[in-house]
Amino acid sequence: MAACHLLSSPSLIVPNRLPSFIPKVQFRPTTRKPLSVTAAGFFGSKSAGSFLLALGVSISVGVGIAEARVGVNKPELLPKEFTPVIDVAGFLSDGQEKRLSQEIGNLEKDTGYKLRLLAQNYPETPGLAVKEYWNVDDRTIVFVADPTFGNILNFNVGASVDLDIPRSFWSRLAGKYGNMFYWKEKGEDGSIEAAVMAISSCLREPVGANNCTEVK
Repeated sequence: MAACHLLSSPSLIVPNRLPSFIPKVQFRPTTRKPLSVTAAGFFGSKSAGSFLLALGVSISVGVGIAEARVGVNKPELLPKEFTPVIDVAGFLSDGQEKRLSQEIGNLEKDTGYKLRLLAQNYPETPGLAVKEYWNVDDRTIVFVADPTFGNILNFNVGASVDLDIPRSFWSRLAGKYGNMFYWKEKGEDGSIEAAVMAISSCLREPVGANNCTEVK
């Protein structure tokens, strides 16, 4: 099952205790509660655990609290030069990587939102090393494409992004392009490309009551 999680500063939704990989970032106050949502629209710590596992973190869940422990941290799997697209699973061709990197770069230039894509097959992942490599902050969306958990689309959403984008968008996106039937028919690359273009389209819409109501 895919998962979408809010980075509050940014922070994954692990009640009362944050994993060590989360940077402390100052952001404008908001009364919205932190988000943890799967493709099915379920809110709770179990979906937060799914995303942490996607990044190579092991979770032990107790009553009302989830404790994160580092499971994978492989900076050696990171590219030598900066890129917003890291494909350690080999889902994408060189041409696809180039097109997606260009789309993500243009999106950041035009909107200020930082979309970052990690394609992996857990546990073969740089894991926690992406945080520093990408300088993850409250305007960052970390998109982990990993078929290990059934739904290939996993999202970690920054606090500022959450203020502008309806929370339902991420679960609808995962439901449309991340389900197993879709990516097995279209391929992992097809699912990834469709998701990136849908995110780009959404983030370019004017912020308002009706933005991102449709997954394109």
